[in-house]
Amino acid sequence: MKEFRFRILMIIGVLAFSIYLLFPTFADIQNTNKIKKELSLLTEDLQKSNPTMSEAELNDLLQIREDSLMIIDPSIRENRENRMKLGLDLQGGMYLVMEVNTAKLLEKLAKDPDDEFKVLLESAAKEAQVSDADVVEILASKITLAGKRLSRYFGSIREEDADIISKLKEQESDAVTRAIEIINNRVNQYGVSEPNIQKQGSRRIIVELPGIAKEEEAKRLLQGSALLEFKIVKESNFTIPVMNRIDEILAANFKNESDSSSSNVIDTTSTSDLTEEQFAKEHPFYSIAIINPQSPYADAYVKESDKNKVTTFLRRPEVKNAIPDNAEFLFDAKPFTSQEGVNIFRLYLVNKEAELTGGVIVDAMANIDQQTTEPIVTMQMNSEGAREWARITGSNIDKRCAIVLDNAIYSAPTIQGKIPGGSSRITGMADMNEAKLLQIVLKAGALPAPVDIIEERTVGPSLGQDSINKGFNSTMIGFFLVAIFMIFYYKKSGVISDLALFVTVIMIMGVLAGFQATLTLPGIAGIILTIGMAVDANVIIFERIREELTTGKTSKAAVDSGFANSYSAILDSNITTFFTGIILYQFGSGPIQGFALTLMIGIVASLFSAFVVTRVIFDMLVAKGNKINIG
Repeated sequence: MKEFRFRILMIIGVLAFSIYLLFPTFADIQNTNKIKKELSLLTEDLQKSNPTMSEAELNDLLQIREDSLMIIDPSIRENRENRMKLGLDLQGGMYLVMEVNTAKLLEKLAKDPDDEFKVLLESAAKEAQVSDADVVEILASKITLAGKRLSRYFGSIREEDADIISKLKEQESDAVTRAIEIINNRVNQYGVSEPNIQKQGSRRIIVELPGIAKEEEAKRLLQGSALLEFKIVKESNFTIPVMNRIDEILAANFKNESDSSSSNVIDTTSTSDLTEEQFAKEHPFYSIAIINPQSPYADAYVKESDKNKVTTFLRRPEVKNAIPDNAEFLFDAKPFTSQEGVNIFRLYLVNKEAELTGGVIVDAMANIDQQTTEPIVTMQMNSEGAREWARITGSNIDKRCAIVLDNAIYSAPTIQGKIPGGSSRITGMADMNEAKLLQIVLKAGALPAPVDIIEERTVGPSLGQDSINKGFNSTMIGFFLVAIFMIFYYKKSGVISDLALFVTVIMIMGVLAGFQATLTLPGIAGIILTIGMAVDANVIIFERIREELTTGKTSKAAVDSGFANSYSAILDSNITTFFTGIILYQFGSGPIQGFALTLMIGIVASLFSAFVVTRVIFDMLVAKGNKINIG
């Protein structure tokens, strides 16, 4: 048995690791059922005690209760984040294909457009709808055929048509990028879990919103104008007392027994001796929203894993009452990575009222400072914005001004002096990529061009659950029919094949869960197809062994020859199918990608089961002197 030890340990390790990866999925199913049951009982109690309660108020209370359950048991949220993801067809939600209206963008960019230009543009837009050609190229061709140069409507008179077309295409691509950034930020703010937002072609955007319930609200959210604001960040002498008060309220609510009535104001001399558990109990807010004592600012640093918990704290009614009416807490739009590799969000306290909105910005450009070689972003405002900006910067010198897009802060530079003329320079970016992102944000005060929904599909949660049930039933029926046939036809060898098949299915599900891949209905079809392919490999092996046995070879020689002669046929068919899966995944979208992904994972899993699991069982039987029975 020693010669089989490594392979046996490998099989056990693969199975154990797959089950470990699947555990969060099983745990989340149990947790979800418990939470639904508790919220259902709470709903009944609230409706009995307060029959006049509105649906919105009821939903808020239920949300607070669900958040509280997740705070009490952090493993609930952790299991939910690490579970296998379900696609729209299984979970329910919205699938949208959105297209940036390039014609409107060109109309906006054109200088002194006449009636002829409008006719040509309208004709180009209609032609682009029924072809794959780009609106910019079609319009450029029509303007040329009309006997005019592009410089009549775009660019300068010294520029060649090719240069103008290149710049227009760049602006078109930039418009799509800005639209994706805005949509992505809005979806994240809306709270959709596992959204999928990707560019398709030159001007289309695919948006998948699993679990979304309010379709019309979501469409308004995606198509409306973004809100870019400039807000002054509150100073430390204002922020610290607010945070202290929040910490006091949370500590008073969370403590289970009456202890000292001492203040919860942070004091490093009095808290340094506390254990981490004691500190978290006495200072629930400061235990996860950490302030740097060496910094002149009162920004709190929150781990990405604790962000939802802080948001839940700030949403509590008693905490809302502790925050002044003229202030609000906002997070960074994107986290930064600490030296330990942990994603950290910064939490700011800012003025609730904006000093200025993004509608006054006419241009923004990321560049490299020639003197310091640091990345910078310059922005230019219109005349109205320039007057307001001069007033704002003049009265807030040495204070920070947060650049806020859809309630997320992208940058908070310090105002170093009064800025007249409406032209400003923002420094402090880590690299050019960050500067380019800020440029996009500054130019994204509104969607650069209208975004039209050209395709929309909605799957209700009940239909999604029905798909889950049917998909699960189909998989189980397919598995058992194949298993029964193999036992009936190949007898004991069929049992070995079924064991390998079980390992294959567990591996597929484990890999999907481990990589947090999205399982879709076509993906389930891919699993069912894999079950048949996995058995096909065993059928080839069994038939080869049977042929060798009929020639009078010993069991050991027949098994060795059977596997050796099966490798080429099995590998050829599976490798060609695997390459087909790569092509489908690369060039397909949505359901096609789901099918291709599970198919490719299934091929690798079935090869492992056939060449390792089945082989080691046969080798062990032969080593023990058992006769090989191939039906």
